[in-house]
Amino acid sequence: MRTLFSDKIHAPCSPAAELRPDPFELPFQSSLHSSRSASVVNNWLTQQFQNELPSTNETSYTHGAPNPLPPMRRKANPRFVFMGMRRCGKSSVQKVVVQKLPPADSLYLEPTYKVEHATMHGSFLHFESAEIPTQLPVLSPSYDHASIFSNIGAVIWIIDSQDEYFSSISELLRTAVFLAKNYPSINLDVFIHKTDGLSEEYKYDTFREVRQRVQDELSDVGYGHRSISYYQTSIFDHSIFEAMSKVVQKLLPQLPSLETLLTKLCATCRIQKAYLFDTVSKIYIATDASPTLLKDYEVCSDYVDVIVDIKQLYGWQEQVGAPSTSPPQQQEQQEEDEQRQNSSDAGLIGESIVTYDKTGDGYMFAREVNDSLSLICIMGKGSSVEKRVLIDYNVDVFVDAVVKIFQV
Repeated sequence: MRTLFSDKIHAPCSPAAELRPDPFELPFQSSLHSSRSASVVNNWLTQQFQNELPSTNETSYTHGAPNPLPPMRRKANPRFVFMGMRRCGKSSVQKVVVQKLPPADSLYLEPTYKVEHATMHGSFLHFESAEIPTQLPVLSPSYDHASIFSNIGAVIWIIDSQDEYFSSISELLRTAVFLAKNYPSINLDVFIHKTDGLSEEYKYDTFREVRQRVQDELSDVGYGHRSISYYQTSIFDHSIFEAMSKVVQKLLPQLPSLETLLTKLCATCRIQKAYLFDTVSKIYIATDASPTLLKDYEVCSDYVDVIVDIKQLYGWQEQVGAPSTSPPQQQEQQEEDEQRQNSSDAGLIGESIVTYDKTGDGYMFAREVNDSLSLICIMGKGSSVEKRVLIDYNVDVFVDAVVKIFQV
């Protein structure tokens, strides 16, 4: 039988997974041909932003000095805050992603006037988020910054792509400079939101323009090294969960080990793509090193929805029968229960294989690591049901390795 992993798979010297292209980040040229009106607006943004910077003789970063800081990875639960201008979609994103509100119901949300906290209960990572209202002066020197920024791992700035976004870019620049000075280890992510109602050409032009302006303005004030990630999102499709998955992954210290495990699993069993899903939130916390396609994620995300619906109706847990009154049978039953508990809830594990394309060559494989973490794989030719013994054996090894990683 072929063995999948070595004993030193969790060692820090294990090779890092290759970088995967992000389907939501477009290839971006260094130069942008803009019209005369666009250059006037750009000059106005530069002048306004420089006027808002403090005039003290503080030491600023030069263009070539520090390298970008690595993503901040915390051992505690992932925590992030949503910021942005009024009516940009902060409340809807938090309630749809964290509180599982149906997207159609988010159209009737009331404006937010105070900090709103939310926690996802029942998930594997227990996400914690907060929404900062626009009128709250969190960047003011007199405000208690530590109450918001001391325990978070990422700031998510939301820009309404269907509205005038120059003022939002100006506030985003102030926030980026503030974080670079006071909290440089906090990740900054930008959601270019509400892209579902835009044409493809206008959507990509808006994405490029926002990214170019932010990078140019930060370079002009000496913070060009500040790393910022950009995503196109909408609550009415899978893009918001894809973007949140990228944000959460940068906060996980176990991400390199998980990516290495998934990559080796795919290479051994000839799996096209493998995701490690948080079953409740539909956020995948890791995937293999192969390029990520949006259609693959959409299929797996819909499959997770089916899994959750079936679990709510029937459940995957194998019910343990009541012990018999005879002492031998009762002792045997207790031993079986202990074995199941020691094998990381083996009685809770469920799996299935379904065909999802017309040719019959594509399969989806689901395996539950625990009650809130699932392995979803897309398998094609060469990895069919005839090799279920090899697949089951290697997946068992993978599940044991994942359990050990999160127990460290």
